[in-house]
Amino acid sequence: MTTPHGTAAGEVPADAERRVQVLMRSVTYWTARAMQEQGSRFYRAIGQALDAADAGNRRVIYAAWPDECWDFYLRGLILQAQEDGGADAG
Repeated sequence: MTTPHGTAAGEVPADAERRVQVLMRSVTYWTARAMQEQGSRFYRAIGQALDAADAGNRRVIYAAWPDECWDFYLRGLILQAQEDGGADAG
């Protein structure tokens, strides 16, 4: 069985695998927060699951939706920068 990425089920494409590696090394909080604050009901639930997940289950989530998780990771970096910048102003 192949996926929309043209890979075997359970296999992550190379570019997606690089993103998964970055996501696995990153702080989960900001990605999960962006999902919960900015996502649809589905991604809010994924954000809650991501926040509660251990490393193995985080990898499963990231590998299942690498592009979407990457988008929320980037949004999380913006949230983090805004919060860090806001702390300096106050």
